Amino acid sequence: MSLSKTTIGPFELYTIDAGDFRLDGGAMFGVVPKTLWARQLQPDDKNRIPMTMRCMLIKSTNTGKLYLVDNGSGTKFNDKMEDIYQLDYQDKNLENSFAEHGFSFDDVTDIIFTHLHFDHCGGSTYFDEEGNLQLSFPDANYHVVESHWENALNPNQREKASFLPENINPLKESGKVNVVGEYHEYEPGLSAIPADGHTVGQQLPKIEGDDKTLVFAADLLPTPVHVPLPWVMGYDMCAIQTLKEKETFLNQAAEENWYLYMEHDLNTEIIRVEKNDGRFSVSDHLTLNDL
Repeated sequence: MSLSKTTIGPFELYTIDAGDFRLDGGAMFGVVPKTLWARQLQPDDKNRIPMTMRCMLIKSTNTGKLYLVDNGSGTKFNDKMEDIYQLDYQDKNLENSFAEHGFSFDDVTDIIFTHLHFDHCGGSTYFDEEGNLQLSFPDANYHVVESHWENALNPNQREKASFLPENINPLKESGKVNVVGEYHEYEPGLSAIPADGHTVGQQLPKIEGDDKTLVFAADLLPTPVHVPLPWVMGYDMCAIQTLKEKETFLNQAAEENWYLYMEHDLNTEIIRVEKNDGRFSVSDHLTLNDL
């Protein structure tokens, strides 16, 4: 495994691989016919498409803080659930990624959750040898948009299966959850863009410096295949809102030449987009090393 890294302004950025998994292709593309999406992401015999959980470490040379954006699904699933999602973290996992970049879990001062669905926050906790839940990052503070935190604590029936008690409850009990507002600025050059269509209170970290902007696209844009506006996930709580948010987001990304960090695409780490004749498309496939 060879991970990428770069520097933008006062921030050192490091790719963190938390493992691979599979999700139902129909759910990932909503009303888009399988004949279209399957041309780009080949499903298995259970209609699942390959995906990854690509997180990011952000080291601030101004404040000394080490931020981790999301942390994957973790390793707490039983054999049945691991089989359903085809979880694979044998080689690609948080421990190996941290070690390759020369960091340890104890170095993390802050965790920025884009949102708290299991494939974004499950790595926050683990079961010890006695079967007790423990925090993976004991010295970290956890940052969540306030509306999303309330949603995770009191989920609707449709979304409840994504907010697992073994992920949420230890965070609540830790007393280290810091609820933030929309467009929160963590420090100069590191802020967040709100996106509520997928789930209420999702935040997309935005890093700016050296005339470059990189946005962690999370589940507003999980893969490059989702760039066309109508290609919206069936998992989204409000598809029409996602559609509007995507258009605003992609317009700005194209106009200002943003780098978009893909959390779930197995093969593509970063894209840039362009707009021609009213349609968006991918103009570049990159890694942090290319920035």
